[in-house]
Amino acid sequence: MNPHRFLLVSLESELQQLLRAVFPHHDIVEAATVSEGLSLWAEASPTLVIVESNRHTIAPLLEYARQATPPTPVLVIGNKHSVTEAVEIMRAGAADYLTTPVRSNELQAAIVRVLHPSPPPLSPVSHDPFASIISVSPQMNLMKQLAREVASTDATVLITGESGTGKELFAEAIHRSSPRTAGPLVALNCAGIPENLLESELFGYEPGAFTDAKRAKPGRFQLAEGGTLFLDEIGEMSSVAQAKLLRVLENHTIDPLGDTRSHKVNIRIIAATNEDLLAQIKAGRFRLDLYYRLNVYQLRIPPLRERLDDIEPILLIFLERLRKERGCRIKTISPAALSVLHRHTWPGNVRELHNVVEWLTITCKEDVIQPQHLPTSVTTSPTANHQNHAPNPSLLTFGLSFQEMEKKMLEEALEKTSGNVSEASRLLKMTRNTLRYRMAKYHIQ
Repeated sequence: MNPHRFLLVSLESELQQLLRAVFPHHDIVEAATVSEGLSLWAEASPTLVIVESNRHTIAPLLEYARQATPPTPVLVIGNKHSVTEAVEIMRAGAADYLTTPVRSNELQAAIVRVLHPSPPPLSPVSHDPFASIISVSPQMNLMKQLAREVASTDATVLITGESGTGKELFAEAIHRSSPRTAGPLVALNCAGIPENLLESELFGYEPGAFTDAKRAKPGRFQLAEGGTLFLDEIGEMSSVAQAKLLRVLENHTIDPLGDTRSHKVNIRIIAATNEDLLAQIKAGRFRLDLYYRLNVYQLRIPPLRERLDDIEPILLIFLERLRKERGCRIKTISPAALSVLHRHTWPGNVRELHNVVEWLTITCKEDVIQPQHLPTSVTTSPTANHQNHAPNPSLLTFGLSFQEMEKKMLEEALEKTSGNVSEASRLLKMTRNTLRYRMAKYHIQ
């Protein structure tokens, strides 16, 4: 490997020693300030610049690196508590961003990644499908890496996690990263369809299969041919449908209602649940053999209270989207308000956080979110014991619980659309079946 020359802009002797230990055969030019680094640049001709952002204003350095011939990559090391800074620095042109304290394996991997990027694909492709899952926490980044690995296979995937953690986003990203991406992704919420209609939705039917079945209708298995079938809320599936699903997983064949022939299907199945399926098995509500068929590769999506570092970037993304949609003036959140959010138990997870942001865009009239702007459902909730006890999703606070907030949003959407379920579902960005399921859950007529 040809030796590289690094320009290190840092006052930290530990970082200098770490860099020399990790790359002993490369030249390292040291500078105490950005201005000193810029003055050394021409003589040093670095192949990589490493700079600490928390000690320097690095905009001039990033601009100089971008205009250099050839452009020089810049690796920035900054404060782990400043997600906003990290986003701004990456947008300004940094090749990568690490947070202090930096470990030797992280530094080595980042430098290798920057100096030897993967070659571009032979054909144009869209951006990383997992980029829509916003995360900076190691827990979620690990889940995304595991999901990327299984996406390249055809294995059945079981995604578990509490309601509102983003299981559907993972299913979509796995499909879009898989060899089946050209095929359809067909989703079915097993809890959103009455039990007596679930079989016909899954397997389809032939004319005369039952009263009012005047013409054939393909089921979700047939519609997903060549692609992926996502079965959400799999724990709510009836015992009869479970038995038929087991046969599909074993033989890759389906039997539409009223049809005497079996039909081969070429699909991948991704299932998701917020239920404890092992407890369901003990209670006799879920088949053990089906569980083993589904649980080929399991991804457990951690709840928001286990990845508090993700709250700020997710909130900022929600704010950015809502600024475009509604023109709200909020730009960021204060450290004090963020600290309040970190103490909340988040029984509704990311969906609850989205509801809080929606509420803030209506009620907060300032540029920065302060603690007094937050809803009482967040400010008065008890602090969770993150290690020993999961919060009770139905726990009421002195303000609005997550369930009450969700019900209120459903009612407001239906009121705005004069009771039109289709229009309300589009407004809430959910399917009609999911909206009807939640309406029934809260007894909304």
